[in-house]
Amino acid sequence: MFYEQRMTVPDSPAELRAEYEDDLAEIVDRVGLETAADATDVDREALEALVDGDSPALSLEDAAQVQALSDGEPDAETIVEMAGEHLLLGMSTAVLDVETVASELELELDPKEIQQKIERRAPMSFEEYVHVQYVIADGAP
Repeated sequence: MFYEQRMTVPDSPAELRAEYEDDLAEIVDRVGLETAADATDVDREALEALVDGDSPALSLEDAAQVQALSDGEPDAETIVEMAGEHLLLGMSTAVLDVETVASELELELDPKEIQQKIERRAPMSFEEYVHVQYVIADGAP
């Protein structure tokens, strides 16, 4: 589950995203494309792309809506909140500040943008979330 705190990560952000997308695709496959499309605000083409093994543009909220379809999962809003809290907790554990995260990030985000996204004061794409989570977990002791 992507929203849990990570202490280890694979070799790259791309591998981490692929791991999460496999999980999300499995959920869509299990509940059915029609059910997933009806139960979420996620674009049907994005859901189809997940199932087909592609990497669609998703927001963190989109990924949370799909994750919430799985039995025993919290609602999407709680998942988004937990995801942000785990990023902040990971930064504390790894003793990282947003400047350090920004310097290690493969994406062009400045420290202020990263802080706003983690605190949910600005929208975060799933791609951004994965990259930030990767940097944090990779820096964990």
